[in-house]
Amino acid sequence: MIDIEEAKRILAAFEREGVEYVMVGSMAMAAQGLVRATRDVDFFVAATADNVANLRRALKSLFDNDPNVEEIRAEDLSGAYPAIEYIPPHGAYSLDILSRLGEAFRYETIESEELVLDGIRVRVATPAMLYRMKKDTVRPQDKVDALNLRRAFGLEDQ
Repeated sequence: MIDIEEAKRILAAFEREGVEYVMVGSMAMAAQGLVRATRDVDFFVAATADNVANLRRALKSLFDNDPNVEEIRAEDLSGAYPAIEYIPPHGAYSLDILSRLGEAFRYETIESEELVLDGIRVRVATPAMLYRMKKDTVRPQDKVDALNLRRAFGLEDQ
């Protein structure tokens, strides 16, 4: 499991290294005030070579220069299957790193806003974006998340 404190440690490294990202999923919901347990953190990232190099530097700084970080490549994130699951050496949680999700969502079109969590600037999907990302999936937890987002933020079905 991962909690918001560990997520903030990751986000601080992303800020320090200049990673272009948007946090989505349940940890983005937590940043927006709707906390629930999760086993991963989901990020959309710019799939440029420079940004992926920044991402690798941030992850290496967090996870003792884990050599598996080198397997995260811009070519993969801009290819046919633009999603990578990175599991830190401790194995307690995973990071899902995406540049797009099918044709529906891509880094460049994720509506986001900057929040500040304990002095850390965080780029997070807006509640409306999170709702759109979750409302039509088949996963039951996403349906619950969508309903909670809709109620908490007064969102209309879009």
